[in-house]
Amino acid sequence: MLRLKGKLKAAFRTGRGRALALPSKTSPRPCVAGWAYFRLTEVKGIREELDGWLRRRLRCILWRQWKRPATRVTRLMQRGLTEQRPCDSASNGHGPWWNAGASPMHGAFRKAFFDQFGLISLQQELRSLNHAS
Repeated sequence: MLRLKGKLKAAFRTGRGRALALPSKTSPRPCVAGWAYFRLTEVKGIREELDGWLRRRLRCILWRQWKRPATRVTRLMQRGLTEQRPCDSASNGHGPWWNAGASPMHGAFRKAFFDQFGLISLQQELRSLNHAS
């Protein structure tokens, strides 16, 4: 698990300046797909934790890309949040990692948002591999 997180952190370090929708050689998809094929973890909690950590990391990248509080408010409102929650979130003084796990970002960028870009869920991948056997 620590090796996978290390590889993904290295891929994300170079990814701050690119859009999440664009495929690239530093995409997390190959790492996650390869890790899912091993089926080494039969513990559901570890897979759920890694899936959640990966989505939070992607939300953190989005938060950093927006840079200014006004941009953050605008983008969160575009995702369907009411006016007060984005304003409070954009000006709360917490860092990107904290805000990536906060309810406004989580509400605006749910799992379905990342699924449409082809992000692999370890839970779903393992289920499909087990049913194929």
